[in-house]
Amino acid sequence: MSRIPLAADMVAQAHRRLLVLLREQGQEQDPPVEVLEHAARRAVQDVLGGRPAELPVMVQLLLAEVRGLGPLEPLLADPEVSEIMVNGPVAVWTERSGQLERTSLRFQDEAHLRRIIDRIVQRVGRRVDEAAPMADARLPDGSRVNVILPPLALDGPILTIRRFRATPPDAAELVAQGAWTTEVEGFMAAAVRARCNILVSGGTGSGKTTLLNVLSRYIPDRERLITIEDAAELRLQQPHVVRLETRPGLPGGQGRVDQAELLRNSLRMRPDRILLGEVRGAEALTMLQAMNTGHEGSLATLHANAPRDALSRLETMVLMAGADLPLRAIREQVARAVDLIVQVARWPGGMRGVVSVVEVLGMEGETLTTQELFRRHEGPEPVTPLRESGLMPRLAGRLREAGWVPSGPARSAAGPRW
Repeated sequence: MSRIPLAADMVAQAHRRLLVLLREQGQEQDPPVEVLEHAARRAVQDVLGGRPAELPVMVQLLLAEVRGLGPLEPLLADPEVSEIMVNGPVAVWTERSGQLERTSLRFQDEAHLRRIIDRIVQRVGRRVDEAAPMADARLPDGSRVNVILPPLALDGPILTIRRFRATPPDAAELVAQGAWTTEVEGFMAAAVRARCNILVSGGTGSGKTTLLNVLSRYIPDRERLITIEDAAELRLQQPHVVRLETRPGLPGGQGRVDQAELLRNSLRMRPDRILLGEVRGAEALTMLQAMNTGHEGSLATLHANAPRDALSRLETMVLMAGADLPLRAIREQVARAVDLIVQVARWPGGMRGVVSVVEVLGMEGETLTTQELFRRHEGPEPVTPLRESGLMPRLAGRLREAGWVPSGPARSAAGPRW
């Protein structure tokens, strides 16, 4: 990768020469692949002159510049890179194994970086400019992209790419990594088959989407699934999946379609289950109403640092919807709708995993009550194993019918209530 910056000027020269060649052939707009590759080779030969040994590498760099993500292509080809952070044209950082590293890669200038950003967002029908300086998008491989431009970003355009593996991990791999145990895996598999409504809660980068993908594999193939996301990231394996994605609209708000609207529309699409990529606003009320009116088995994620915080955030987001409901009525909706909260976390070394599985029991007076079924206990080890609390889930009957076999004796009394 160290040779990329040294070649940047030559790539820029070859790029200019390529545009001239394509213009001469009348192929400036969307040239065929074979025409583009032939012209790229000629352009590089014109720039390199008597250095044919560098020709293949330079041709690949030029093609990456024209139809790929330019200097970022080597990082996208590296499976060890989990995050790419571009802080302006001269500062490109990566995350590997949970550790941040600054690379030697750079863009020619701010205009060069803007061209790459425009290429990303235009592929998914979005726009980003001074009038709308923030955007979420995705790459063809499903990687999540966030862009923020000046004047909001003071040091130039900021591009963040969170990458996802080509093949999502399965349940066995999560067990091998220590992300959860076979007992938790068996319990959650039964919960999904039993059509429990499940929230996956956690902080940024804690693995919420990864776990939601794993949980979705327990949904039977015969069901019709509808996914709703701001940027499509879920990769379901079932044959009958309908994928919906929000649209940000114009700066004045015209044409905007948010998750709440998509969720309301999805209820008319005969879904067996609805999977909401992330609950973050007014769609929370529609989601709770759907869960309470015959759409059991729904799955969703939300940002929260603990299960109790997740419940509080749900209440807040319902209030954001403008619903004129008393707090008790909102909590009753949550108590009837949500069955389980799976809390995930990320540790300093980069490992991610389940730290708690909590069952929502109901209401006692004005308070939502829960009990913790699995938990990582604090200890001297950096990451302690998940252990059962020994409490019998209120959902035990449904779970047993779905194939759950408790691993040991369980007390019937509801456990710690918060």
